[in-house]
Amino acid sequence: ISKLRGTVQNDILKEYIARGTYIFPPEPSMRLITDVFSFCQKEIPNWNTISISGYHIREAGSTAVQEVAFTMANAIAYVESALSVGLDVDHFARQISFFFNAHNNFLEEIAKFRAARRIWARIMKQRFEANNPASMTMRFHTQTGGSTLTAQQPENNAVRVALQALSAVLGGTQSLHTNSMDEALWLPTEQA
Repeated sequence: ISKLRGTVQNDILKEYIARGTYIFPPEPSMRLITDVFSFCQKEIPNWNTISISGYHIREAGSTAVQEVAFTMANAIAYVESALSVGLDVDHFARQISFFFNAHNNFLEEIAKFRAARRIWARIMKQRFEANNPASMTMRFHTQTGGSTLTAQQPENNAVRVALQALSAVLGGTQSLHTNSMDEALWLPTEQA
């Protein structure tokens, strides 16, 4: 079990603020998250214990700045919750990952990704006094913006997605999901 690698999204706060869906109220949900942090820190050290999602926040209508701001606010809440149960920031923070949206404004998206990395490092170093460089490193996955796709002329979506993907790559994403050109209509076809 100690050799397993993977990621669990486990981001309850984005469910409240972006999707309006959840199973448990915030307090027990935060307990589940800190329990996952604790278990994985000891038993599955290569597991990403949470993927803090700005993607859903952006899809719900936020701007690029708001996407980063709300994602960082959620991340701070998770770190504070973990610290409140006695976890060491330099042990659990390296297992935190993020999930962002790549939208249409090419240069703004590149800047957003790069700024988010710097903001996260500063939060971890200055606010939480992390010493381990891995605790200050933002690792993130990106998905191209589903809300930017149009049902009319789906071939144009291929260009949108290509530019969004390039912005994510130039912004430093570790992994990338590109939506298909006809995803605004239905499940991807063979043509897509």
